[in-house]
Amino acid sequence: MYRIVDKKVLNPTVIQLWIEAHLVANKAKPGQFIILRVDEEGERIPLTVAGVNKEIGAVKIIFQVVGGTTKKLSYLEAGEYIQDFVGPLGVATHLDGLKKVCIVGGGVGCAIAMPIAEALHAMGAEVTSVIGFRNKDLVILEDEFRACSDVLHLMTDDGSYGEAGNVTAPLKQMLEAGEQFDMIITIGPLIMMKFVVATAKPFGTPVTVSMNPIMIDGTGMCGGCRLSLNVDGKRVTKFACVDGPDFNGYEVDFDEAMSRGRMYADFERHAYEKSCNLFKKEVN
Repeated sequence: MYRIVDKKVLNPTVIQLWIEAHLVANKAKPGQFIILRVDEEGERIPLTVAGVNKEIGAVKIIFQVVGGTTKKLSYLEAGEYIQDFVGPLGVATHLDGLKKVCIVGGGVGCAIAMPIAEALHAMGAEVTSVIGFRNKDLVILEDEFRACSDVLHLMTDDGSYGEAGNVTAPLKQMLEAGEQFDMIITIGPLIMMKFVVATAKPFGTPVTVSMNPIMIDGTGMCGGCRLSLNVDGKRVTKFACVDGPDFNGYEVDFDEAMSRGRMYADFERHAYEKSCNLFKKEVN
């Protein structure tokens, strides 16, 4: 059993938890993830490590309430326990040698991007961060990004906070102005990452994408995170959870990944509704 050390609601649908897990905290690196189960009958879900505190042996996870398991997890409070917490898993983000990097995060994907930005900042790299949200109410981790970024562009689709527009707007402006990044690292909705890659392509800037959004069981056995890559003119199959989650953005078949992701939308909605109804019965 793993104790919840702290809980913080970041916005109406995004929650941050610190989980006491000494072994994971000692080994986890930016870009890796864990698998958890809320209880003995719960499903296994992968969540990216959003930070670690080695002094108290705790791991930070940030998740959006979208399905039954995340809804159930959102009901728990500090001092309560979850059944399983396994990791770190996946390949850590490659940061060695990077001196000037642009981090592009969208929505809850910013929780995955933040520890990478923090690690680069600690290494002495120049970090430009572009983070985007639909509106002001959904903004998360602004202070954390400001603390580890030399330049920060905070975007909202409706212009209710920060700059108006999507994340590709300032990215395109910087590239057109002659900014030279060693790497663009982007994490967020698949459609966002697809357009970040398209924006960077004319300039030849390397782009790393995190394919966490398509992971399901986190072990490669379910096949749900199967990913098609175009490598040197050949079609190659990889699995986001065991071969990634990071990949060369120019090689990823985003259209196929998005099509596969839509297959689970109905299942997640039904699981979410079931979890909500179960909680209501327990309260009553």
